[in-house]
Amino acid sequence: MLHVNHATTGAPGGANEDYLVTGPAWIAVLDGATAPRGVDSGCVHDVRWLVRTLAMAVAARIEEPWPLTRVLGEAIHATMRAHGDGCDLVNPDSPSATVAIVRRTGDQLDYLVLCDSPIAIRHPDGTVTVVADDRLDHLPGGHPYGLELIRSLRNQPDGFWVASTAPHAAAEALTGSVPVADVTGVGMFTDGVTRLVEWYGRSWEQVLDTLTERGPVSLLADVREAELTYGPPRPAKLHDDATAAWVLPIPAI
Repeated sequence: MLHVNHATTGAPGGANEDYLVTGPAWIAVLDGATAPRGVDSGCVHDVRWLVRTLAMAVAARIEEPWPLTRVLGEAIHATMRAHGDGCDLVNPDSPSATVAIVRRTGDQLDYLVLCDSPIAIRHPDGTVTVVADDRLDHLPGGHPYGLELIRSLRNQPDGFWVASTAPHAAAEALTGSVPVADVTGVGMFTDGVTRLVEWYGRSWEQVLDTLTERGPVSLLADVREAELTYGPPRPAKLHDDATAAWVLPIPAI
């Protein structure tokens, strides 16, 4: 069993394209990629539909005795079927999402991270293990990336991987397991929250301290305060959708 405390908020003035779904022994956090203005995705659905449909497809499969990569791959395939004939699934701008999953299986916690929604595992000695898929940060040319570059490197071996219209992308996720006895809590985040570490100088230990002591609502408030106080360090969105979850293993009764 897992105990989950979470909060999510959209960027001011916009729709929230993050999504979180959880069950007794698992949790999945998704972050939809906001489509660039004026770009034709070839899809009749918006990003919110994509993250909701994909999350429900994960939830429908996650209790199967499958590796998490198969759970996600099957969920992507099911989401592709749900698009219907009116969507062009070979369009390089088809809606996409990051995915982070934690699932308890017996005395193990399994995890999966695809694209930039990391998890941070706190151990009994206070140390933190961060699982972060940072391939999107290492594309050629440096920020800001051009649209053509993103199109050419999405779900490609020398680029980055994301949940969209390529079920095999799930096999490229970062995965692993850790004994429940070696976990005191797991933080799960979309990149609207991790800017506290990447932009504003907080340590992962400090982020998890806030989750433990004040909870995820306070952590999201800290994000908005830092954005308004310091702004972005490079050309980027001042605000982004932000989701944080604090996950605690519950001892067997």
